[in-house]
Amino acid sequence: MRLRALLGTDALGLRLLGGEDELDRTVRGVMTTDLRDPSRYLSGGELVLTGLAWRRRAEDSEPFVRILVGAGVTALAAGEAELGEVPDDLIMACERHRLPLFAVSEDVAFAAVTEYVVRQVSGERAGDLAAVVDRHRRLMTAGPAGGGPDVVLDLLGSDLDLRAWVLSPTGRRIAGASEPLPPARAAALAGEHLAAIRAGRHSPYRTKVDGTTYSLFPVSGSGRGAAIPTDSRDVRDTRDVRDVRETVLSDWLLVVEADAGDWPAARLDLLQGVTQLIAVERDRRDAARTVRRRLAQEVLELVQAGAAPAEIAARLRVTAPVLLPGLGAAPQWQVVVARVEWGQGGRDAMDGTNAMDGTEGPDADGTKTAVAGGPVAQALLEEILVDPATVGGTAMAGVGADSADRIAVARTEDEAIALVPLPTTPPRTPEPVDGHGPGPGPRPGTAPGQAARQAAGQAPDLADDPGLHADALLAAVRGPLTAGLADDGRLTLGVSAAVHSAEGLRGALEEARHARRVAAARPGRVCAAGHHELASHVLLLPFVPDDVRRAFTARLLDPLRDYDRRHRAELIPTLEAFLDCDGSWTRCAARLHLHVNTLRYRVGRIEQLTGRDLSRLEDKLDFFLALRMS
Repeated sequence: MRLRALLGTDALGLRLLGGEDELDRTVRGVMTTDLRDPSRYLSGGELVLTGLAWRRRAEDSEPFVRILVGAGVTALAAGEAELGEVPDDLIMACERHRLPLFAVSEDVAFAAVTEYVVRQVSGERAGDLAAVVDRHRRLMTAGPAGGGPDVVLDLLGSDLDLRAWVLSPTGRRIAGASEPLPPARAAALAGEHLAAIRAGRHSPYRTKVDGTTYSLFPVSGSGRGAAIPTDSRDVRDTRDVRDVRETVLSDWLLVVEADAGDWPAARLDLLQGVTQLIAVERDRRDAARTVRRRLAQEVLELVQAGAAPAEIAARLRVTAPVLLPGLGAAPQWQVVVARVEWGQGGRDAMDGTNAMDGTEGPDADGTKTAVAGGPVAQALLEEILVDPATVGGTAMAGVGADSADRIAVARTEDEAIALVPLPTTPPRTPEPVDGHGPGPGPRPGTAPGQAARQAAGQAPDLADDPGLHADALLAAVRGPLTAGLADDGRLTLGVSAAVHSAEGLRGALEEARHARRVAAARPGRVCAAGHHELASHVLLLPFVPDDVRRAFTARLLDPLRDYDRRHRAELIPTLEAFLDCDGSWTRCAARLHLHVNTLRYRVGRIEQLTGRDLSRLEDKLDFFLALRMS
């Protein structure tokens, strides 16, 4: 298609800012990017869409435009949502290099421009494929009439005899051929895809699993970074370049049962266009999560602020109908906490030292990792908690609402917190104990089926637990995600018990966080722990006599408090932050806005005043308990 056709389409609302003499140029593709140097992903002839996030100052425009021209880009379209009007320095740079420049109104989504260009370009390349691409636009239609990604993949099967599936990064089937992939094969393909991305290979990625050859195409939404991920081993300015690690653990993939190495260029172009159309559906689903994220964030803020249970309960009454529409009774709630760490902390994970020995530091090149763990963990939890493999045996499995609509995930800078509603299980009459009538009822939060075992003093049977299970969660995600975490990432998960009311939500959050710390103390790239695995100190602390509490805490904490009063050294806050960061020097220093050497001095002073060694697990645990009891 010609550039001139873009101006003739009123629905796109594009304005020409420069390059009127170049409107007969041919557009052969479209790419959305905010990378400072996207040249590795350009093959020539593209219309480049950018939100200008790469521009920090006026001097940035000239090298960006020069890179695009050197890669053979046809034109540049700049969005006005970020900076308002397109800056003059970018207009002048495009004029100097004779690169046509369009302005994209903030009312027009990049997805709309992408969908239009993909349909037009694909239609002009091959007549027999044009009808398929044109019909793919039904992906944009909401509701049963549009059909979503399944319509696109059905057309690939009927028109091109290609069996294809859309999978999550853990191998969950999102859409695809009527005959599903075996779960183990889907997980293996997802792992191959993540490994290829982290290795910096160019798509499509070809692989053979169980004797069958597959081609794997990454699916990245318009706001989720580059279409083809960067090589994570490159030394780049991560302050200004979107890092592949931000999305690799949550992006979808398109799996095609064929060897794309034998395909003509027209067919490869078509499949790349299909991935862009599927990405539009991904963007739509991400947008639909906004309300649930906001609800979860409000509940989390109330819980962490110590709000009254009545206030939290009122917010939960608003949240429950959104997550479980049509539910008659108030649900039980479960909390899942996740943390994703990159850099030295991730590399230490294989021997279990990251969580407990405080050896985390800068990356191998001496720079700090720039990838915030909270947003990565939030997007990841939203993907893995809708996986049937993680919820299929729980009370959630029988609920009528789409499982993707049941999860509300909030986040902090370092972690993500999922609020999972569970339908209330009707109470059951306790089973007789030794033939002498009903035994005592179950503990709060205990599944009814465990009543007899509990009364008899037996261990609980996790099969009767109505909530999410840490071991099921781990089994569903460990294989594929380990490949995506490569040699510098780590995921740890903690799962709370189910609670019945607002009063129990704060305890559930603490329980999930503590379980995650237990998981962090274990070796491995992906680790999880549930409430069943927790040490019993949380339950035992209230029964410690007051005089024992006072003596224990005074012996450990009074020297630090006295020093803080005299010198305003903030040793107690430093100790709390150090333990909360699992002994990570880098994360603790960042949280306290200190240089690492300053943090090391403070920790050394704590050890000197108390005679303890914070590299020893026993001393860390003593300090942790003292802070909890104080």
